[in-house]
Amino acid sequence: MMKMNRLSENSRKALIVNIGESAGQEVADLIAQMAAEIEELRQTKVSVTRIIPGVPGPATTIEKPV
Repeated sequence: MMKMNRLSENSRKALIVNIGESAGQEVADLIAQMAAEIEELRQTKVSVTRIIPGVPGPATTIEKPV
């Protein structure tokens, strides 16, 4: 499910009033970009499971989607 990665109009207006139009727009765009990247990370998250208990190392793990 794709979530909306934008700030509300009220939040954008508050940013613009408090820090100016250019800076407010830049912060709002950055927040939207970060939200999109977080959502992508959530969708591609994997869980690492040890298949041989007590033996450390990358050769003893498998990755599977969560």
